[in-house]
Amino acid sequence: MKRSGPAFTSKVKDMQIFFGLNATGVLDSDTLEVMGSPRCGVPDVEEYSHIQGTRWNKNVITYSIGRYTRDLPRSTVDSLVESAFSVWARASSLTFVRSHTRNADIMVEFVTYEHGDLYPFDGPGGTLAHAFGPGLGAGGDTHFDDDEHWTAGETGFNLFVVAAHEFGHALGLKHSRNPDSLMYPTYRSSRPANLLSREDVANINALYSPARGRPNHLPRYNWSSQNNPWMSGSLFPRLMQNRCAPDLTFDAVSTLGDATFFFRERYLWIKHNEQYDIKEGPISNFMPKIETRIDAAFWVPRRSTAYLIHEAMFWTVKGSLVKGKPRALSHFGFPVWVQDVDAAVHIVKTGRTLFFMHDIYWSYNENRRVMDFGFPKYISEDFPGVNTTINAAVHKEGFIYFFVGPQVYKYDYSQKLVVGVEKANSWLGC
Repeated sequence: MKRSGPAFTSKVKDMQIFFGLNATGVLDSDTLEVMGSPRCGVPDVEEYSHIQGTRWNKNVITYSIGRYTRDLPRSTVDSLVESAFSVWARASSLTFVRSHTRNADIMVEFVTYEHGDLYPFDGPGGTLAHAFGPGLGAGGDTHFDDDEHWTAGETGFNLFVVAAHEFGHALGLKHSRNPDSLMYPTYRSSRPANLLSREDVANINALYSPARGRPNHLPRYNWSSQNNPWMSGSLFPRLMQNRCAPDLTFDAVSTLGDATFFFRERYLWIKHNEQYDIKEGPISNFMPKIETRIDAAFWVPRRSTAYLIHEAMFWTVKGSLVKGKPRALSHFGFPVWVQDVDAAVHIVKTGRTLFFMHDIYWSYNENRRVMDFGFPKYISEDFPGVNTTINAAVHKEGFIYFFVGPQVYKYDYSQKLVVGVEKANSWLGC
């Protein structure tokens, strides 16, 4: 297209309207600044509309990672890509399954310049990535410019944020003119803890049905017993009967004062240290503001406060009182791509809280209220003998107890050594 004439002026006006600029049709300084911003490479001057694209005709979508970036360890790329897909999975009925073949629905690759799809990259800056909408062949494929500096933090370009945006395209979403939308075309490293705007959730649910058990709006933690199938089903009686099941697992375990709290789905067992009886029931019976599962929990004795984490949010609890509304997990200083953690535990002697996610962990300084430098680190390097995903953790009498499936590893933190293994149900007197 020539850079003059009615057609070009019309396209420039469309773009200016889309970005909220003065629609003159002239390439003024504001327009050139937007055009020069790091951005998604999906061709979209003609796509500036609210009409979404095609969709996959299934709800289980496979993905595969081909060529990796040189900037990050493969395990970190794997984790960031998985987390980016989970952003859309949590807001819809979609399930993403990793494949190790090139026949996957969505092929993820890091490439440079001309790479065989007629949309070459341009070196550092400018176009960061692009993705094809659902379909056969190249449909869904997502490419990242490996000349960019890809990171897991605030420097360079955050792979999690860019990947979550591009996967929106791979699912059929187009660009949005709403700056709060994840599908806004230009890159911003600073984003809210919950990446998706209400518009994003509405658009993905226009293509695919909403997630079962979740309301079709944000924030997700505001569930009620009326729309929560777990609250009315047979889950609670089953958990009461199966407390001593040999395969019992917990989502989170934490001390709160002189008691130990065990969380599973939306159910809770409470065991006081000097008593044999165990209280149990739905979490909301003990903490009325909480009607969802707990992913991780920890207790800071000097504040007499427990922290209960669900996905990217957490509550503070004193006694049985839930203090205020849930807050963003980013409060602790996590990078933007961290949307949940598997387990957390506070070590009184060091004043640190450890957060575990997949195969890495962070150390948080409770005195200074900042993350310690040099994290995340690999769990296997600092906790030899604990070489798998941790479901829950609690610190008692100088030991860390790691709950991994139906087993509990007793870990000597000072000697860095597993000193015992027991069944999880033994903690409930079984």
